[in-house]
Amino acid sequence: MSDKGEAPSSPATPQPVRTELRRLAQYRQLPGLLRQLSTLGGCARPIRLTGHRTEHHVDTRTGEIGPVLHHLDSNALPAGQLLLRCNNRRVTRCASCAETYRRDTYHLITAGLRGGKGTDEQVATHPRVFATFTAPSFGSVHNRPTGQPACRCGTAHPADDPALGTPLHDSYDYEAAVLWNAHAGALWRRFSIYLRREIAKRAGLTQRAFRQYARVSFAKVAEYQRRGAVHFHAVIRLDGHDGGNTRPPAWATAELLTDAIESATRAATVTGPTLDGRAHRFTFGRQLDIRVIRSADFAGGTELTDRAVAGYIAKYATKGAETATGTLDHRIRLLAELAHTDLTDHARRLVRTCWNLGARPDLAHLRLRAWAHMLGFRGHFSTKTRRYSTTLGTLRRARAEWQRLQAALARGEDAHAPASTTLVLSRWDYAGTGLTRGEAWLTNALHTDRTDGGLTHG
Repeated sequence: MSDKGEAPSSPATPQPVRTELRRLAQYRQLPGLLRQLSTLGGCARPIRLTGHRTEHHVDTRTGEIGPVLHHLDSNALPAGQLLLRCNNRRVTRCASCAETYRRDTYHLITAGLRGGKGTDEQVATHPRVFATFTAPSFGSVHNRPTGQPACRCGTAHPADDPALGTPLHDSYDYEAAVLWNAHAGALWRRFSIYLRREIAKRAGLTQRAFRQYARVSFAKVAEYQRRGAVHFHAVIRLDGHDGGNTRPPAWATAELLTDAIESATRAATVTGPTLDGRAHRFTFGRQLDIRVIRSADFAGGTELTDRAVAGYIAKYATKGAETATGTLDHRIRLLAELAHTDLTDHARRLVRTCWNLGARPDLAHLRLRAWAHMLGFRGHFSTKTRRYSTTLGTLRRARAEWQRLQAALARGEDAHAPASTTLVLSRWDYAGTGLTRGEAWLTNALHTDRTDGGLTHG
């Protein structure tokens, strides 16, 4: 694209897009629109707002409102509206915003493993493990068993076989499967309580005394198995009494932590509802994988490094049920909507089970209909204890401040000068979500430019 804002021409570009681009070029709006879209970082579903923002200088001595410092009106923007990133963590909804979320999660996990961003570097010497907690069995499913040539059905399934995770028999317990997902968060909370008790017991301390010597910190992420059941990956760390910035006592070892996790996992139970005379009780599955995390200085054998763990957890922080089971990535308002979706029979039955159970008054607190697209799971995908490391909010504020400084430099202002006292008057109204076809084409072109030298602009 030239500096004059000429519309790009390509035989592959759809006619409606070419028409929109020609109109933008005719009114010389292309360069400005490209600059506006570039601030979204490739977001595919930005939030559109109409309104204005005005900043006035305020005299701190007299309180008098001075002249306008900056004024922004959505009507004056090339897109006709203010565009903000959607910040959706799901890779199926917006790959760009999900990638930002993944990177933030990576830095959050890494800070709790090797220090930085407000956490002392000596945290890398604390006992810590990477543990995977699975769901129990609800019936046999097609799988790729380790160490065996084929599945129980006699087939050696390839990794991308859509049959993987689907039931072998009609007796699969869909009711227990969705209720497990609905109670998984409560089961994790019960486990975390028991874990502190088990550690205190092994240290010869009461629970009250334990708080004076040590603290359990963790960061976890939820992942869906192909069968649609949630399981958890967690970094669990044993710190001193004040978290990651204090050294743990001498008795705190990775072996003690591992043993306590195993006992707490077996002990953790949550009593579920009784439906039609059947009482539900939920525990973690028998498969529990606990591996000691070694820092780069202690890496060896098959033990995990902190970098590998952070990358693994960050990868699953952007995925939902739709990635593993082929189910929905958005809520449904009517069950009839399933008729217009391309779901597997297994995913469809899980969603339908959530919907049917959600109609029961005694299960209203589980909100199964609202979370049917998540197969009953309504917890946060990634959570952490307060003192594990920094927060996603802190990382976002730091990024926003860096962007503010870059914008100030672009305007020729002193980015490090103390900010003057200002009065901000603004009003913004929601106008929609997404991009026009021309804006989407330009956004894709800008994204291509960052990766393989495509479109450029003056």
